[in-house]
Amino acid sequence: MPDSLGRRLAHLRVQHGWTQQALADRLALSRVAISHFEMGQAVPSERTIILLAGLFRCEPHELVSDTFYPIGKALRLPPIAPRYTEVELQLALLERDLSWAARTPALRPQLRTEWLPRLALLHDSSADERERATILAAIATLNSAGR
Repeated sequence: MPDSLGRRLAHLRVQHGWTQQALADRLALSRVAISHFEMGQAVPSERTIILLAGLFRCEPHELVSDTFYPIGKALRLPPIAPRYTEVELQLALLERDLSWAARTPALRPQLRTEWLPRLALLHDSSADERERATILAAIATLNSAGR
C-alpha cells in the first residue's frame, strides 16, 4: 500500500536532525512549503524531489517509490541525483591536499595560502550552521598543519 510522501519527508528530515526551516534553507524554499509537503497539502516539483533526494542521500525514484507521488512526475525524474554539497567536496579536496603536505612539508605554506581564502569564502556563503562549524574546524586544522 502506498505511503504518504509527506510522512516520508518528515521522517527523513527528523532523521537528519533538521528543522523544517533548516531543510527549507537548504532548498531555497519557505518553511511553509516544507510544512505543506509534509502535511500532504502540496506536491513537490520534480526539481524539489531531485534536491531532496540529494540531501537525503538517495535516488529520486527511491524517495518517491511506494508513495502517492504522481506517476507523471515520477516518470520525469532522473535516475540519479547529486548527493554532496560544495562544502563536502571542498573539504574532501582539502583533506587530500593535507595528506600530500604531510609527506612534503615544503608544500605547507603554499597550502595555507591557497586554502584559507577558499575556506573563508565557503564559510561566508554557507547558510548551514553545521557546515559553517565544519569549515571553521578545517581552518583550525589547516592553521595547525602549517606550523
